[in-house]
Parts: sequence; C-alpha cells; structure tokens
Amino acid sequence: MIAQDSLKEALRKNKLKSEIFGNLEYLRFTDDFKDIPRGTALFKDMVMWGYPHIGRIFQLSTGIPEQFSAPFWVEEKVDGYNVRVFMHQGEIYALTRGGYVCAFTTDRVLDFVEPAFFEDNPDLVLCMEVAGPENPYVEESPPYVKEDVKFFLFDIMRKNHQGFLPYREKLRLIEKYNLPSVERYGLYTPEQIEDLKALLRKLNEERREGVVLKEDSERDKRVKYITSYANLNDIRITSLNMLGLPADYYTNRLLRLALFIEEEELEKTQELFRELGEAFLSGLFEACKMAREEGKVRRVFRCRFRRKDNALIFMEQMKHASVHIQVNQLSLRQEGEFWLLEFEKVFLNMTGLLGHLLKGGSLID
Repeated sequence: MIAQDSLKEALRKNKLKSEIFGNLEYLRFTDDFKDIPRGTALFKDMVMWGYPHIGRIFQLSTGIPEQFSAPFWVEEKVDGYNVRVFMHQGEIYALTRGGYVCAFTTDRVLDFVEPAFFEDNPDLVLCMEVAGPENPYVEESPPYVKEDVKFFLFDIMRKNHQGFLPYREKLRLIEKYNLPSVERYGLYTPEQIEDLKALLRKLNEERREGVVLKEDSERDKRVKYITSYANLNDIRITSLNMLGLPADYYTNRLLRLALFIEEEELEKTQELFRELGEAFLSGLFEACKMAREEGKVRRVFRCRFRRKDNALIFMEQMKHASVHIQVNQLSLRQEGEFWLLEFEKVFLNMTGLLGHLLKGGSLID
C-alpha cells in the first residue's frame, strides 16, 4: 500500500485527483510521483498500480548485449492504447494508462474476455492493448484489424502489487482461458541478433509497429524496439495537429527512423525521402484546407458501444479530458446490436494558429 504521508503530499501538489465513474469513487495519480507511476489508481480496498515505463533501444546490435544477460521473450508491440482490466465488487472495469475508468473500453471488454477468468482469479489484472480503426483515442491501427477494435493481452499483474506474473504463468493462463493475446515470436538469446533483425525487417514490411523484449529472468528486464514504418506513420498521422505535440516527438522518431534504416542496411532511396516529406506535409496541407473551408482543424472518430448510456458517459469523459481539444458529438444511433457513436476532436492550438495566419496575422519567431 501507499504511505499516508505520500498521499497527502501528492494531494497538496495536485498529483492526485478524485474521480467518479457511476457509483465508483477512486483517486488517480495524474503524473509520476516519487516511486509511484502515473495512472496508479486507489480504491477503498486496493491499489491498481500504474503500468511502468519501458525503455526503448535504438540499435539491436548494441542494445541487446547492453540490456540483456539472459534469453528474452519477443512479442509484437501492437499499435493501440494500453488498459488494465480488473474485477471490483463484482463488476469488470478497464483503466487507461492515465488511470481513468474508460466507459468505452469497459463497455466492450466482455466481448473479448470471458468473465470466468476474473471469477476464478479475482486478484489478477489483465494488461491489454486495444487496437482497431474504431477506437476513440488513437488514429493508428494495425493492418490486420480491419474494423471495430480487438483486445490483445501482453501482461498480467496482481492487485496491490507492482510487477508482473512470470511469463510462463501468463502463457498458462492465456491457454486455459483462451485469452486474446499479442503475437508471440518465442524465446531468443542475446546471440541471435541477426535472427531478430530478420524478424524486424519482416514486421516492417508488414507495417507493424515493433516488438517488446522481456528477459526470461527474475529481474524481468524489458525494452521496446520500433520499425521504420511505425516512425513514418506516427509523423504522417500526427502532422495534422503538429502543435499538439512537443518538438522531441518528431526528433525522436526521425532519429529512430534513421538508425533503423542504417542498422538494417535498407536502401536510402528517393522514395524514402519522398515518403518522409509527404508524412510531414500531407497533414499540414489537410489542416490548412480544413481551416479555410471549415474554420477548424479536426479528426472524426467512430466507435461501437453495447450500451447507449456508456456512450453518453464516454462523451462526458472526453469533453473534460483536455483543455487543448474540443470534443463534439456528431451522432449516436443504433446499428444492429451496437450503438454507433461518431464524434470529432477539434485541435484548438492548430485551429487558432492557422485561423490567425490565414486571416493575415503576423507571428514573431
């Protein structure tokens, strides 16, 4: 448990906030605080620890021997958003990385996970990635999820504990309960760098995001490695709202892109340079067009709910999620067994700057 003195100090420093979801009241850490990770949530009788930060390596040839002293498991890093799924007082909930109980993810999780898992294992927490073209948070989607969303398990935690279940125990539970999982590529040794490079070239060609490497040891060391495709795609997707991200978001991806191409000895073609320029400019051109024609820069999202009331709760959550993004409901209608919600996110910083510049305003830089 977390010491009372730490909780009081976190409240004073505005690092700990009260949240309500239906009849559920809890506290969440809005930022990392001392040794407590962002997204840690406190309920009356338990702590849901936040998902820890995982380091990223930029080179396999030097990163693997530097980071690992034992064999490591290799899993796909799925392009979506991270949630922790758990049972509390007989109900199943999903917490986002930031520690919010998400109305959308909570509404849909039982489409993918049988309640029997939590009935048999009430103290366990499923760490899952939610991905697909109809998710409400991120614009990217894995190429193999063509519609709606899917859930992918990548770790299992215990309530009130930091860290994860041993890898083989996770595999046993996945098989026993038929849990949807990220793709697993097996156990590699630190000497199999060339085999790992070949796998990453394949994933790059398949337009996948990358891998997470997890050491098969008591210390459970973990690192991430991302494909060049994912770095280009991140730039392409986010350039519409470039002002909404810090500059190092782009410099990090450019560096990762260059180092991936260098290490994998991929050809530095004119097509690569064209793709990179297009990734930056296509979103900016689209933003300019929107600002002229609609007076706002926006993205439209759609997602499917089982229950109408969860869709309405979700919209209220989204409207208060960021002061830099305005969220407007466009429609909510029943289609078959689902309620289909469509909404837009208006990027206020980008809208304001382009509106100012397109009207002839000046900018001091």
